[in-house]
Amino acid sequence: MFKYAVRYLKNTIVPLKNIGYDKDGNECECENIDGKLILARTEKGEEVLKAFLVSPEIAKLFQNSEKTPEPFEFIRVMTQEDMMIYEDIKKEEVTSFFKCKELVKKHNLVMNLVQCKLTFDKRKISFYYTAPERVDFRELLKDLTQVFKRMRIDLRHIGIRDESSIMDGCGMCGKAFCCASHLRKFDSINVKLAKDQGMPIAPSKISGTCGRLLCCLTYEYSNYVEAAKGMPPVGSTVMTPSGLGKVCYIQFLNNTVAVKFEDGKIKEFEKTEIEMVDANINVEIDDRRLTNYDTDEKVDAKQLKQLEDDRNSTTGNV
Repeated sequence: MFKYAVRYLKNTIVPLKNIGYDKDGNECECENIDGKLILARTEKGEEVLKAFLVSPEIAKLFQNSEKTPEPFEFIRVMTQEDMMIYEDIKKEEVTSFFKCKELVKKHNLVMNLVQCKLTFDKRKISFYYTAPERVDFRELLKDLTQVFKRMRIDLRHIGIRDESSIMDGCGMCGKAFCCASHLRKFDSINVKLAKDQGMPIAPSKISGTCGRLLCCLTYEYSNYVEAAKGMPPVGSTVMTPSGLGKVCYIQFLNNTVAVKFEDGKIKEFEKTEIEMVDANINVEIDDRRLTNYDTDEKVDAKQLKQLEDDRNSTTGNV
């Protein structure tokens, strides 16, 4: 059993050992560390993490799961002296970042440096970068070993979705990035998801800060698929209480269908009020399918292909 845990990279919940329970699994008195910064020993070394209290019910379910990660060793709650050291480490990470960036430029490497992380014990320094293709950084590594002596150097290639997840930020919805708050696995996303939900096919409307399609496009898609059952397709001829017309767009969540008539007028009807018929009428339907959004963005096939390009989107190396 465990009493406390930390949220680690990729939103992984990792339990803490050496606090709350003794070696025999019996609960023991301990300091309340809920919400406090603590020092823990991870696979990278000593790291500063925020601890939180886990309810016994959740801890039991989590412990019985086959996917429970190996617990981190709890060292101590951060002291005032530790916090001063931590502040210095943060400053050192910034200077180390720019030193590495200069060396990348010196070797003309096609890689975008994203972040630099130092362990609390300063035994390991990690550089995270994105790159469209494989990078030969052997010469760069030689220079880095001369600059950062007596440190293990880790160069990690990550995807652009991974970049957003470790940098944090807010999406267009005003909330924290999904990848930085709760998502651990990225689903494959394509433009069809946006089209089927009646969204404007414009990069600024359907893409995130990472430059790829919004992860949240998949969240409600099953609802749209369910709502689309029994709906006439766009362009089909239907009989309505007002006469024959053609379906020009569908409001799935409202369960209504917009029908265009020969006089150019458009009216909305409940799905139960219309019936598909085999007839040909002189009504032109805009192939772009009308939406409730206006956009002046010009979009071409190349842009759309880039939005749904999953190559190097995520590597799992975070």
